[in-house]
Amino acid sequence: MRAQQQAEAAVADNAQYLTFMLGGETFAIGILAIKEIIEYGGVTEVPMMPACIRGVINLRGAVVPVMDLAVRFGRAPTAIGKRTCTVIVEIEADGEQQVVGVMVDAVNAVLEIAAADIEKAPSFGARIRTDFIAGMGKVNGKFVILLDVGNVLSAEGVDELAALGAA
Repeated sequence: MRAQQQAEAAVADNAQYLTFMLGGETFAIGILAIKEIIEYGGVTEVPMMPACIRGVINLRGAVVPVMDLAVRFGRAPTAIGKRTCTVIVEIEADGEQQVVGVMVDAVNAVLEIAAADIEKAPSFGARIRTDFIAGMGKVNGKFVILLDVGNVLSAEGVDELAALGAA
């Protein structure tokens, strides 16, 4: 699994992460999985999709599903604001590359986090599933939750995402 290998490689060495805000908390995704960041908009709702799938967008002729990370984490849907963005992420699903949009409150910055500054995911206390967390990065005395995008985007609903991408 490419995403898992990327997560392990990121923990093994210094790595760059895109940090973003979601519900007042700072999260990060390894920069190697990110294709681009676009302004949120133009989402077409698709009936009978899981609640975390906001809909699909047309990205240069390709159908890309957009996931609301807040809903994926069991929270209220993200309120759309001026800084709301869609982060386009590439994951591996069933041996194929899949492009998924991830809706976030705001993108912060790209940070380099040293392997020594990354702790293992906590076994309890986090407000999201521990298999969604690749680690906890220490940045300026605060923790940043490093997401395992392979698990976050494919653990549930990957069949729906693949079906949308193939349509």
